[in-house]
Amino acid sequence: MQVYDELVARGLIAQVTNEEEIKKMVNEGKAVFYIGFDPTADSLHVGHFMALCLMKRLQMAGNKPIALIGGGTAMIGDPSGRTDMRQMMTVETIQHNVDCFKKQMSRFIDFSEGKALMVNNADWLLDLNYVELLREVGPHFSVNRMLTAECYKQRMERGLSFLEFNYMIMQSYDFYELFQRYGCNMQFGGDDQWSNMLGGTELIRRKLGKDAHAMTITLLLNSEGKKMGKTQSGAVWLDPDKTSPFDFFQYWRNVADADVLKCLRMLTFLPLEQIDEMDQWEGSQLNQAKEILAFELTKLVHGEEEAVKAREASKALFAGGGDATHMPSYGLKDEDFRDGTIDILGVLTASGLASSRSEARRNVEQGGVSVDGVQEKDVKRSFSAADFAGDGIVFKRGKKNFMRVYLDTPAAE
Repeated sequence: MQVYDELVARGLIAQVTNEEEIKKMVNEGKAVFYIGFDPTADSLHVGHFMALCLMKRLQMAGNKPIALIGGGTAMIGDPSGRTDMRQMMTVETIQHNVDCFKKQMSRFIDFSEGKALMVNNADWLLDLNYVELLREVGPHFSVNRMLTAECYKQRMERGLSFLEFNYMIMQSYDFYELFQRYGCNMQFGGDDQWSNMLGGTELIRRKLGKDAHAMTITLLLNSEGKKMGKTQSGAVWLDPDKTSPFDFFQYWRNVADADVLKCLRMLTFLPLEQIDEMDQWEGSQLNQAKEILAFELTKLVHGEEEAVKAREASKALFAGGGDATHMPSYGLKDEDFRDGTIDILGVLTASGLASSRSEARRNVEQGGVSVDGVQEKDVKRSFSAADFAGDGIVFKRGKKNFMRVYLDTPAAE
């Protein structure tokens, strides 16, 4: 199966401008394509994950990826999928985020020996002369047509700023620049970027008389139609300091039954034949499929060693056995103890399982806390330093929040 057919079979492709031409280019390794990443945070997240995997797949087939970091467009903000205006960021913050992105992308894309490029659109956008831009680009965009774009619809009701209105022009100009500078003949992006991408192909056609192509990736939605990659505490990040490898593993281990095979097809590099065999799995076998999904994706993002640790910690917590030392952990310090003891409310707040003693109290009283697998409803339960010796004690709040609490330093007697 050639690479384009595999992308289709995995359910990755949403829309294309010219399927036959794109298919030919991709299969022959002649696509020089770009995907844009606006540095709105200091880490990539699961929402970027599919794009990174797609870049990796196409690079493996001989195509050349360009990772475009939006140091310029981040100063405006993409209105796509937004009901409010993005917060403005300083130049320093944007540059810091750009540096973080570069480090993370290198896990997926081989930037050696000209096999891929990483460029920043600040290099050309920040030097643009406004009047020249209006004259060069303005005549090629119809305001009436722009206002019908999906990316603006949610913002129109509450007020679309002129700042954000320019985003489509900036993204289109990026494609125009990349086409001229690096021979970039294709743009990939999320399906919510379709209007912006068409703007780029049209600008290239009108200004240069050349054909460029666009292909959108299916958005990663769960069975309820909501974007995946969000938890109650926020985004699932690729930075291990923001989302630990264990928490990353657990996110995928806990996907809904209806979503696991879709995620395996879209996100992992397992052979399709192997995934197709899982179509018949049900019951406990689906849990096995989820573990495979979690392991494969954690390995991609954090490496095999961290993936093994996360899997062992998950087994220790939920299935018995495994290695408890790789669970999320907190080491109690001398100052956490009072007169040589600490109560359960103190453990929950010190370890971060509860934000305050009052919240911890409610959790305990409502039966939502367990200590080494045993429900604990006594808010006066206390522990001595000796109780936390060795591997410590596993505290669990709710269904998915837990912490192995151990003695970091000898507690004051």
